[in-house]
Amino acid sequence: MKRASMKFWAVALATIVVTTAAQAGDTIKVGFLVEMTGTFSDFGQHIVNGATAYIQQHGDTVAGKKIVLIVRDTTGPAPEVAKRLAQELIVKDEVDFIVGFGLTPNALAVAPIVTEARKPTIIMNAATSVITTKSPYIVRVSFTLAQVTEPMAEWAYKNGVRKVYTLVADYGPGNDAEKTFKAAFTKLGGEIVGSVRVPLQNPEFGPFVQRIKDAKPEAVFAFVPAGELAVGLMKSYRERGLAKEGIRLLCTGDVTDDGVIDALGDSALGVISTHQYSMAHDSPENKAFLAAYAKVDTKLRPNFMAVAGWDGMAAIYEVARQLKGDIDPDKAMQVLRGLKLDSPRGPIQIDADTRDIVQDVYVREVKKVGDHLYNVEFDKFVAVKDPGK
Repeated sequence: MKRASMKFWAVALATIVVTTAAQAGDTIKVGFLVEMTGTFSDFGQHIVNGATAYIQQHGDTVAGKKIVLIVRDTTGPAPEVAKRLAQELIVKDEVDFIVGFGLTPNALAVAPIVTEARKPTIIMNAATSVITTKSPYIVRVSFTLAQVTEPMAEWAYKNGVRKVYTLVADYGPGNDAEKTFKAAFTKLGGEIVGSVRVPLQNPEFGPFVQRIKDAKPEAVFAFVPAGELAVGLMKSYRERGLAKEGIRLLCTGDVTDDGVIDALGDSALGVISTHQYSMAHDSPENKAFLAAYAKVDTKLRPNFMAVAGWDGMAAIYEVARQLKGDIDPDKAMQVLRGLKLDSPRGPIQIDADTRDIVQDVYVREVKKVGDHLYNVEFDKFVAVKDPGK
């Protein structure tokens, strides 16, 4: 899943729009703070690939201004690094927007800086509910864990599940997921028979999964970040024989992430998840996105982070069009509040009050289609707001 950082840079530099000769007044500069090395390197690759695909599909000029992407590597959950890079993007690079943020700690660290600088900031993954409350200059085009978790609790109870053990990564989004699932599931009459939080960095899932098996729940609800942690969780779920014991795996879409789903193997077949995007989503917008993404990266399967990169750029283009290329920060935020887009995932809107995303959340089952695994949608919750607010 991880690639050598030099290889990623080669891909990024080959696809990112560069205008060395353009004067500052002729450009709109977009500064990316993303994880491109380390455990979470896939996050940055997906986000930048999605943004690049949008630019290639729609042209590198909007409202008479050239779009320039400036990519900075936060290396992982590194708040101090994120703060330093944000300051450099604002002071040295004079960016018009700051975007990206695969992980919550980095987004929270940067919030006071973008507030002071009055810099429009777009969250393209980090999923803790509280993020948008930390700065009036932050909007989110991704999702919150509470937003995709509450539908799972409702679906599970509706489909006969009564006893659940929860397993989440021990950081902001995981805490949100655990809290939301417990509240929604117990309110309906379900029982939480146990809970465990696993470290964000290099967890050993075996003992935690064994503990769940010994508790004999009907199902385990799980959230861990997409990528290596999701693969590790699925491996332990398979090796410890939970499926054979009749313990169903219910999760957010991070666990069955499109980018790594084939690596999960056939043991993932039948896993039910709730999330806002699947490669299998049937719409003209998604077909166009998949075709554009394939021109940028033929090896990495696009996922929900890539879609957020795409949609974040769509939002920036719309701001530029409405402001005729003159990116005044407060006017930009006025455009972003209430903005509606036709996304590859379906219709989305930025809530004018919370600056958070409103979107459909889909119930999906992992199925094999041809030679690949996909999250096949079979139900949905319409226009879901973040219940964390």
